[in-house]
Amino acid sequence: MKKKMIINIFLIALSVFTLFIVQRLLMPKYVSTIQEGSLVEEYYKEKTNHDVIFIGDCEVFSNVSPITLWENYGITSYIRGSAQQLIWHSYYLLEDTLRYEKPKVVIYNVLAMKYDEPQKEAYNRLTLDGMKLSNTKIKAIKNSKMEDESTLSYLFPILRYHSRWSEITADDFKYIFNKSKISHNGYLMRSDIKPVGYLPRDKKLADYTLGENSYMYLEKITQLCKDNDIELILIKSPSVYPYWHEEWDEQIVDYAEANDLEYINFLEYNDEIGIDYQTDTYDGGLHLNFAGAEKFSLYLGNILKEKYKLNDYRNDLIIKGNWDKKIEFYYNMKEQQEFEISEYGYLISVGEAVQSINETD
Repeated sequence: MKKKMIINIFLIALSVFTLFIVQRLLMPKYVSTIQEGSLVEEYYKEKTNHDVIFIGDCEVFSNVSPITLWENYGITSYIRGSAQQLIWHSYYLLEDTLRYEKPKVVIYNVLAMKYDEPQKEAYNRLTLDGMKLSNTKIKAIKNSKMEDESTLSYLFPILRYHSRWSEITADDFKYIFNKSKISHNGYLMRSDIKPVGYLPRDKKLADYTLGENSYMYLEKITQLCKDNDIELILIKSPSVYPYWHEEWDEQIVDYAEANDLEYINFLEYNDEIGIDYQTDTYDGGLHLNFAGAEKFSLYLGNILKEKYKLNDYRNDLIIKGNWDKKIEFYYNMKEQQEFEISEYGYLISVGEAVQSINETD
């Protein structure tokens, strides 16, 4: 009887382990393609805390360089961004972050306020699949999923990706347990240049009122920061498209004033920042490239230094040692990307650039 029980326990453990391996194999790896899908989970590899946390969509993970903030001001920061990160995603990622650290400043990019309901499962996955299992993640799933999605498929991704066998590539085996680091404290680097050319016409809206759901989560972010004695800054990152309507801007101005928050629309400071949309964007004005992100970060860092008196940690040998490694990785990737552009006329992929750097090291 005892022998039979031991065999049954072994078989159950083996089945669970097998399912775990299969699930890891089938889940998308987001290394050579759609690198944005790796951003959320990379945060958990961090070894030090950060005075500044950014939350929001591509207008933070493409436009802000934490390495620039460190090199010029000694500010420690991390971007908890993801593709089309809607405001409820941002709230739960902030709540998740506070399980690990308490920053002095949180910066939220307000572009996603224009969305009042979930948009696509694909964008949910790029944010939620990377979160570590916790009560916060469960709440995020329940409040983010589309009507036809199930909570269980997020808790047990094999239920969603079980049919991915035909799409498996070498990357799925290579990165089954450990993936190469892709971002620079949440910043996804691009060094190529595509100047602003044709832009779609600015569509007039029947109603410019920002939605109740978006406001509810903005209130939750505001209250979470107040409860934890964190300064909250609202920003509109510099980009020429998608359009940021004046009517939306006025509502954010009113909200910031009513809640004693700072709101900065950086579209109004393009000249001061020095952004040139013919050289500082990689996709025609939607996102900044390496050069544009450094200019914006240099400008933003000065505001953080002057108004919020953040510590300069560059004389702290332990923290500096950690950031020295980040700086090396940053410039190695920049050099690799510039080589790809000069050699091929385009970037091969961030994932392959990372692999090349790892092999060199």
